[in-house]
Amino acid sequence: MQILLTFDYELFFGKSSGTIENCMISPTKKLLQIAQKHKIPLCFFVDIGYYIKLKEFETNFPDLSKDREAFEKQIQEMVALGHDVQLHIHPHWEKAEYHKQGWQIQTSHCYKLDDFEQEEAEKIIIKYKEALDLLIQRKTHTFRAGGWCIQPFNRWEKTFRSLGVKIDSSVFPGAYIQSDNYQVDFRNAPQKDYYFFENAVEEENIQGSFLELPISEWYYSPFFYWRLYLLGKLFPSKHKMMGDGSFISQGSRKWNSLTRYTWNHASIDGYFTEALNRILKHKIKKKHTYFNLIGHPKGMTKYSLKKLDLFIEKNKKNHSFITFDHVLENHF
Repeated sequence: MQILLTFDYELFFGKSSGTIENCMISPTKKLLQIAQKHKIPLCFFVDIGYYIKLKEFETNFPDLSKDREAFEKQIQEMVALGHDVQLHIHPHWEKAEYHKQGWQIQTSHCYKLDDFEQEEAEKIIIKYKEALDLLIQRKTHTFRAGGWCIQPFNRWEKTFRSLGVKIDSSVFPGAYIQSDNYQVDFRNAPQKDYYFFENAVEEENIQGSFLELPISEWYYSPFFYWRLYLLGKLFPSKHKMMGDGSFISQGSRKWNSLTRYTWNHASIDGYFTEALNRILKHKIKKKHTYFNLIGHPKGMTKYSLKKLDLFIEKNKKNHSFITFDHVLENHF
């Protein structure tokens, strides 16, 4: 099995964005230490829109220069250590502003690319990719949509092709989220660990120009989420997220998870790490090639960092930890 440990490198987008130190810098340092200990690569999907806004507002708010420098330093460290850095777009940054009290973020009608007119959305994609490529001094080739909101892909197909984007990793099969911000419907996506597609990310096309490497998924029971909730109350020091911001609403998704079996991504965040070996065993039985895990530095806890360390230790001899560069070489 080829395992990808992927992390969306970003702040929060709710009422409080949190701080760069607690949401990104500090937890990522711990992740890099674990990776260095085991000599494996990690994959970071960088929310470059945040960086663009830091540069925009630092003239009027000099303190933001420290955040911008910390961002640059850590991204450059990732690259120097051989980790994978790829493109992550949260277009709501186009409407964000900074004031003395912090980031003022709105997500209504600007959280996903589909909220923007065609020309504006294309400009966002081009601007964000060029900014990240310049920062890391190499061409990115893999994309993950903010909030997994990549549909309808046919709106961005030509733009991504012209920019040399060949791989997407936004889909997790079976997902369905409809709310004020999210429009995600992957219920009909192939139950595969990879497939080619053309103008619809949820439809396989063996002649397609793009490769989808879905985030691995799992059918979680409500008991799993109740345990997560109770352990957080009983042992807050172990299960408290390092990030200090707040999430935006995903509609009734949280309530549904407490009352019925639900599809969700295989995650490295918090208590979700408890299920990693169980999910991996299932994917091996299905003869999958890739096990694609998603996490967020802001979602790390003492528990998840320890479990991730143990997961890598247990599996590094029999499985390969890879990057999207390896995926590109395997399929193109």
